[in-house]
Amino acid sequence: MTRFVFVTGGVVSSLGKGIASAALAALLQARGHKVRIRKLDPYLNVDPGTMSPYQHGEVFITDDGAETDLDLGHYERFTGVHARRSDNTTTGRIYSNVIARERRGDYLGATVQVIPHITDAIKEAVVTDTDGYDFVLVEIGGTVGDIESLPFLEAIRQLRNDLGHENTMCVHLTLLPYIPSAGELKTKPTQHSVKELQNVGLQPQILLCRSDRPIPQTERQKIASFCNVRPEAVIAALDVDTIYACPIAYHEQGMDREVLRYFGLPHETAPDLSRWEKIVRGVREPKGEVRIGIVGKYTALLDSYKSLAEALLHGGISQDVRVHMNWIDAEELEDPANLDELLRGMDGILVPGGFGERGSEGKINAVRYARENKIPFLGICFGMQMAVIECARSLAGLKKASSTEFGPTDEPLVGLMTEWARGTELLRRREGGDLGGTMRVGAYPAKLVEGSRVAEVYGKTDIRERHRHRWEVNVHYREVLEKTSLRFSGMSPDGVLPEVVEYPDHPWFIGVQYHPELLSKPFDPHPLFVGFVGAAKKEHLSREENV
Repeated sequence: MTRFVFVTGGVVSSLGKGIASAALAALLQARGHKVRIRKLDPYLNVDPGTMSPYQHGEVFITDDGAETDLDLGHYERFTGVHARRSDNTTTGRIYSNVIARERRGDYLGATVQVIPHITDAIKEAVVTDTDGYDFVLVEIGGTVGDIESLPFLEAIRQLRNDLGHENTMCVHLTLLPYIPSAGELKTKPTQHSVKELQNVGLQPQILLCRSDRPIPQTERQKIASFCNVRPEAVIAALDVDTIYACPIAYHEQGMDREVLRYFGLPHETAPDLSRWEKIVRGVREPKGEVRIGIVGKYTALLDSYKSLAEALLHGGISQDVRVHMNWIDAEELEDPANLDELLRGMDGILVPGGFGERGSEGKINAVRYARENKIPFLGICFGMQMAVIECARSLAGLKKASSTEFGPTDEPLVGLMTEWARGTELLRRREGGDLGGTMRVGAYPAKLVEGSRVAEVYGKTDIRERHRHRWEVNVHYREVLEKTSLRFSGMSPDGVLPEVVEYPDHPWFIGVQYHPELLSKPFDPHPLFVGFVGAAKKEHLSREENV
């Protein structure tokens, strides 16, 4: 029997339900259980794919091509279990599916209502594709009391009855604010949040209380009494210096023991947390440091680059260095006079993905600076495309080189595949004849050139990476570009779509069309970030020797 743990939040948003769910899953894994995590998002968008990064943050991509919430990235990084399309469900998708069924006549003329039709669809989304797992953790986005969350909470209430209380439980995350003038933690927000949850028919079995300081036993007892839980089930979720310390911190508070005790499972033996202890040591006690300049366009909200920041941290752990991330607004580099001021002293330069023309010239300038000054460089998706355009302009003499994403151009170095391959054998060879002209989302294979730097980094020539983009580097320009020192060192298996470029005569310069950050984990860092941070470390040591 699969057991379901529902994770809700109250008082305020952004308390860390995603990290709490991921940390609990990691603890259950450490005890030998097979775990899956999924998220229910109350917003009306079908998925976050069309949402502004400033609104939603990063869009996390799964192998099967789903555009999902960034919390699914946390789930993967903590558990190593690849998320699926079925692991992220939104109100928009639920309503869209129900309305489509109503239009087909599936409800046989019945009046379609929130209960039972919407709640039944939510329940179906929760329990589908869960066979073979000991635990399925389900995070409900938003906070208790939101109008948008009510159908999800009602569905959970029904599921607890359908599946049995012995097979389901609720974990509620709340805030214990500290009032300096009173000199004490206040429990009333937690009490009111639990009361709100009880009003919709849900009683939490565990309270996870966010606090910036230890919770006195008297306050725990008070919370337990007013919220109808055991004192041992009041778990302190204290602030930590790295999210990867959460599994250790929650175990010390007894969270995993309380979950297993509730389900009547063995819990006396301590889990093996050596993996997490090693990771935390790597974060806290590095032997060196590097400075990476990240030239992006969404730097006002760093959640837009959540997986990227984590992947750099993972690379730092692998190289035993602390990675200082210098976030640079690409528009500031459109003035060449700013380049040396903002990029001087960087041990590595990274240009990440993005959409649209804004900031593109600044990214191209950053690419040129890294190339000319022999600074380790990693270009991701849009960053690779800008590296190709910079090569075309600076080295191949194609001064008008650009991307059709920015508008009509005489030299479409980057474009929709249907623009640069229309009517050609290249396009006909693609599956469905038109695949390159739409957004390429999900995991795709690539073939690396034997002996190239990127093949050396991976230690193999056949790879599979996650993509999210519409525009492709125009392979028809390959010959003219390779007359310079640029090399196309990775291609789609049919040789149509460029996947990797590099400069063999540069200390470390690689651009990739895909998003390697989406597959990086603290216990299994992505080889490109290991290699990039390693090259930055070498650059830093060389810089120190020459001072």
